[in-house]
Amino acid sequence: MVEFRFYGSGIPGVKLEDLRGKLIVVEGTDGVGRSTQVALLRQWLEQRGHAVFDTGLTRSALAGKGLKRAKEGNTLNVLTFTLFYATDFADRLENQIIPALRAGFIVLTDRYLYSQIARAVVRGVDEQWARDVFSLALVPSATYYLKADIEHLVPRVAFTRGFDYWESGMDMNLGRDMHDSFVRYQVRMLDVFDRMAVDYGFSVIDANGPIEEVFDRLKRRVGRLVNGGDKRVRAARRGPGRQAARAPEKPGHLATPAD
Repeated sequence: MVEFRFYGSGIPGVKLEDLRGKLIVVEGTDGVGRSTQVALLRQWLEQRGHAVFDTGLTRSALAGKGLKRAKEGNTLNVLTFTLFYATDFADRLENQIIPALRAGFIVLTDRYLYSQIARAVVRGVDEQWARDVFSLALVPSATYYLKADIEHLVPRVAFTRGFDYWESGMDMNLGRDMHDSFVRYQVRMLDVFDRMAVDYGFSVIDANGPIEEVFDRLKRRVGRLVNGGDKRVRAARRGPGRQAARAPEKPGHLATPAD
């Protein structure tokens, strides 16, 4: 049985039946702790004998460094911003993710197409256009959405790495300073993520608590997935395929990219 499918036309020449690994996505807003959880998850899986490969945004050989340099100037318009990230995504998908899956690895990715769609939609990009741009993506084995309230996100960011220009949505003129802008921007991102959680069948994990508690919730679900016993994940993977052909029922509704 072929486990994987593409949201759209996908990468030409890829034989889905050759992909033997698992593609696990960890999603969520900025500051929610995705990178920490991916690192803990990789260590935990490797200790149990699994071959693991991890990836994330701006790590492609083709576009990663250029994208980081472009962001330093704070001059990217929203369409260039989205297409630049789409180039990074496509390169990693073809040259990192798919080869690792073909080799039987568990692939962990810190963010996936969903973050890019959310960022674009929040900035006013047409939803259908954004979905079409990223429709080359593989449907993951599972997507775990780390969800934290804005009241928990703000102090995490403020007392660790500080506020970032893009993560605060400063390009959108939402507030007088980075703090105010971060709050308003992340509230909008949370709204889009919550809607996508339904549309794409995310497995939602409460990320308001300490790192250890969040990881305990995450590893239990991943453990069921890698052992083939999580019926909810299998149902979620079937669901988007049935919804894919339908257009959004109302403005702002995120449907899954067509098969």
